Amino acid sequence: MNGTQTYASVAAARPRQRLTAVLARGRQRELACLGLLLVASSALPLVAPQLLRSFIDNAVGGGSMSLLSLLAGGFLVVSVAQHALTVVVGYASTHLAWVTTNALREEAARHALGLDLSFHDGHSPGELIERTDGDITALSSFVSSFVVNVAGSTLTLVGVLVVVLVEDWRVGLGMVGFVVVAAVTLGRLRNFAVPQATERRAAAATLFGEIEERLTGAEDLRANGGGAYAVGRFQHRLAFYIRASLRAALANRTMWLITGAVFAVGGVLSLVAGTILYQAGAISLGTVYLLFRYTSLLREPLEQVSEQQQVAQEAVAGFIRIQQLLDQQPSIRDGVRSSLPAGPLSLELDGVAFTYPNGAKALQDIDLRLEPAKVIGVVGHTGSGKTTLTRLLLRLLESTEGTVRIGDMDVRDVPLADLRRRVALVTQDVQLFEATVRDNLTLFGTYRSDDRDLVTVVNDLGLGPWYRDLPDGLDSMLGLGGIGVSAGEAQLLAFARVFLRDPGLVLLDEATSRLDPVSEERIERAVDKLLDGRTAVLIAHRLHTLDRADEILVLDHGRTVERDARQALLDTPGSRFASLLATAGEGVPR
Repeated sequence: MNGTQTYASVAAARPRQRLTAVLARGRQRELACLGLLLVASSALPLVAPQLLRSFIDNAVGGGSMSLLSLLAGGFLVVSVAQHALTVVVGYASTHLAWVTTNALREEAARHALGLDLSFHDGHSPGELIERTDGDITALSSFVSSFVVNVAGSTLTLVGVLVVVLVEDWRVGLGMVGFVVVAAVTLGRLRNFAVPQATERRAAAATLFGEIEERLTGAEDLRANGGGAYAVGRFQHRLAFYIRASLRAALANRTMWLITGAVFAVGGVLSLVAGTILYQAGAISLGTVYLLFRYTSLLREPLEQVSEQQQVAQEAVAGFIRIQQLLDQQPSIRDGVRSSLPAGPLSLELDGVAFTYPNGAKALQDIDLRLEPAKVIGVVGHTGSGKTTLTRLLLRLLESTEGTVRIGDMDVRDVPLADLRRRVALVTQDVQLFEATVRDNLTLFGTYRSDDRDLVTVVNDLGLGPWYRDLPDGLDSMLGLGGIGVSAGEAQLLAFARVFLRDPGLVLLDEATSRLDPVSEERIERAVDKLLDGRTAVLIAHRLHTLDRADEILVLDHGRTVERDARQALLDTPGSRFASLLATAGEGVPR
């Protein structure tokens, strides 16, 4: 399935079952093998006490040294095998846990990337990192430790009860009663601390989000004296996290005290029962030890359940938060009907409007028809709706009214992968990754191209001298965020990405607004190459960059206030476009 198509079309078909389905997908054989290992590791603890009982009874009854040696050797072999099998089960469960939860981590990250911009506006990157990594790590700990320990302990517990019932039904029934009481107690406590654990994980996500936001703006905070405010906000979030952690710890400690009391009562009752039976001559000394040891084995599974409660609570809290993330559905559904035609694409807006969820109207009643290979410049003051328009064309946002057509096709009918391959956006904020030049140009192979084509594009855009100075050519690593690459070079690399896609519609959103004159000249030459034979929408604060536009669209508060051929607007006294040029001090171009 196409990576861009991804979740929009698939998530709706997977309701709440999808999280567990991701965990088990393709792992049935491994789960079966782990189950067999668990059965074996749970049965071995039942064998060693039987050998010791025989050893004690034979020693007391004057058994031969050879038999005693054989029993002792058997006990040693069983003990070593039990420990070895414990290691194998631990390794297998941990491996399986990480493999399965890594698949879930990938699924959650991909799903988050496919959600609407409004969702990301309301959730910081730090919070989403905690959701897709921290919560899933808690779930991984649950799968690797809680499931194995509790499943194995449960099998051991059942085995103990069966064996003890066979040995002495009275003691066996007493143990069954104790297990029932303990199970009811633990069952009532199962969700006792889940709300506190959920609150703690939510507080952790908020704290990480706060840290990420402050680190991102560290330079501005230092330059403008905002450090005290940032520290104050951090202390506030940290205090909330600490209080939530204390409440979670108090809930866990309360659970521990209650379960400890239950175990103490069970231990006392088992000692009393064994003493009475031995004094009555109903059981041998070896059987006394056997029952005592089985009582200890009975306690161990219950203690495992008790000790793993915190892991389970963290996992349940993480499970709930991951499920909440996966339950978030994008409003933009993938089109499946047809692909865009080759070559330059026409553009048409028919009564298009967009209103943000808070009720703010960004665009209203926009009508536009742009023929293939034509260029339109979009101008207007800040907040007039220019950037919103480009987001509608890429379906990063969905129009609330009207229809957007590209290549004479409703964009809602076009697969997102095809739309975003044939429509390219270049903004003033270029994102470069800590990766090779090749990966930065092809976006990690998303747009495949021969190395010779990559070098040709780089040279054609005026990056030849920069490329020749690279130590390893296309394999040279760029620093985090493009460290060591100038703003002009980064912008040209962004244009190179577009060339490799060969789109039919190009959107340039303030692509040259932050560049020095020398870099801007190189960018302008790149723009000329990029727009040759392509349809384009140009958004610019430097209005002279619209010299290549065939038409001009002037927006004001989301409405069209002027639209005509560029030269016609220049020749019209009092036109809004000519007025904007004069206000910007750029004059009327000749």
